[in-house]
Amino acid sequence: MTKSLALVLLTILTFVTCKNEVSSPLKVLGNPKMVDGKEVQHTIGIVNHYATDSSIVTNKELEKYIYVADFFFTSCPSICPKVTKEMKKIYDSVLTDTMIRLVSFTIDPKRDTPAKMKLYADNLGVDTKKWMFLNGDMDATHELANTYFVPALVDPNAPGGFDHSGKIILVDKEGRVRSFCEGTDPTTTAQLIKDINQLKEEYKK
Repeated sequence: MTKSLALVLLTILTFVTCKNEVSSPLKVLGNPKMVDGKEVQHTIGIVNHYATDSSIVTNKELEKYIYVADFFFTSCPSICPKVTKEMKKIYDSVLTDTMIRLVSFTIDPKRDTPAKMKLYADNLGVDTKKWMFLNGDMDATHELANTYFVPALVDPNAPGGFDHSGKIILVDKEGRVRSFCEGTDPTTTAQLIKDINQLKEEYKK
């Protein structure tokens, strides 16, 4: 076999291999449950929260988008600034993508009024239609966090009075958790951005 023929065959093989290589869909996280004899995948709980313009955001609104979510509070003295920095990286990476949104739920709604969170967003220089900051009943929000697999609870001994996770969670249009990264670990953010793009491709097929 001549070198030129071998090169042609290698080129063809590489093309076919790349063309047929299909990424596996992202897994749906969480244990399914049986409903009326059918297996139903885990979905996030009830969202009924106020945005910074005092409009109501519900599950129906969020189901229009793929979105990434976190649970935070503006006066958090520990992990929240780190997590917000990673959320901002994600925001910048999807800024022009109309399919993607970011959602931050406050776990301290008494102090984090919509007006205060609007000021917080303005200081970050972000569009609150693209990155929504949501305020709702505290107990309901803490219960909601559990459905995103994120702990959030009042703890007088924790910094700022709340114990919570720094996870950033990727949710699909059906309200299913598909991926997450550790917002306190900047090295994990790039993979979540890749997962966002992979999930987008699933909806294009």
